[in-house]
Amino acid sequence: MTPNSKRAASSALALVLVAGLSACATPGGPTSNASLNSVNQPVVQRHDYTLDLGANSTGLPVTEMARLADWFEAMDLGYGDRISIDDPMASAAVSEDVAAVASRYGLLLDAAAPVTAGYIDPGNVRVVVSRSTAYVPNCPNWAGNSNGNLGNNTSAGFGCAVNSNFAAMIADPQHLLEGAAGTGETTVMSSTKAIETYRAAQPTGAGGLPAVSSQDSGG
Repeated sequence: MTPNSKRAASSALALVLVAGLSACATPGGPTSNASLNSVNQPVVQRHDYTLDLGANSTGLPVTEMARLADWFEAMDLGYGDRISIDDPMASAAVSEDVAAVASRYGLLLDAAAPVTAGYIDPGNVRVVVSRSTAYVPNCPNWAGNSNGNLGNNTSAGFGCAVNSNFAAMIADPQHLLEGAAGTGETTVMSSTKAIETYRAAQPTGAGGLPAVSSQDSGG
């Protein structure tokens, strides 16, 4: 073996050893997590459901309002769902009729409707129900648990249990993205009730000190 071939063989062996040591130092490769931050985070998906209704200058006919009510019932409408109207004529009467049906479920109308597929026929309006779901992909994740964790990294499934339960229990998945916005309204009478009760309470020493005798009352 020539000196050049010996040098090449030594270099190749050194590269193999370095690669092996690197693999041991970072088990799991690119998915390794050396922090306490969970990489398994909830993903929120929104689905838009549509219903086209016939409308006129006075709003929705009684038959169309009945269709809308039956559709809301079939959709099992509830908290977290968002209702909007795609109305080319922007009729206030139609909005009032849809809002009246939505109010039975304790929901209000959104100001703007999302873009949906399909053409709206003349004389029709489109009611859109937007519903969001949340889930944590790739969970549970037991990858790499059988290998040694020489880098003391967080396991691949770290956060799966907590975040999956959180995603399943949250009433409105959109709050995972933007939180719940307040209305800015406050009920003054309720917010000041505790303060008024404290101020109106009689001071503890207003009635004077109780009479205490040092004499034994026993016979």
